[in-house]
Amino acid sequence: MSTRAKATLAASFAFSSFIIWAVHYQQAREREDMFQGVIRDDARRLEKMRQREEEFRASSRKREIFEQVQNIAPSDQSNKI
Repeated sequence: MSTRAKATLAASFAFSSFIIWAVHYQQAREREDMFQGVIRDDARRLEKMRQREEEFRASSRKREIFEQVQNIAPSDQSNKI
């Protein structure tokens, strides 16, 4: 085998090895990025649940205050059909 053929074989081996490593590295990075997205989504979901709970408590407090101030008569549901 000539020196030129050996160099070409070595270069193609090195290039192929680099490509394989780069693809695996990129897949690992994308997997990590996707996992971080899941973590961010969970944090957003928990924050939204906390805000909704806070709004519900505020609404409940307002309702209690309004019920103390105003007389609320029970409605007749049979007439609303």
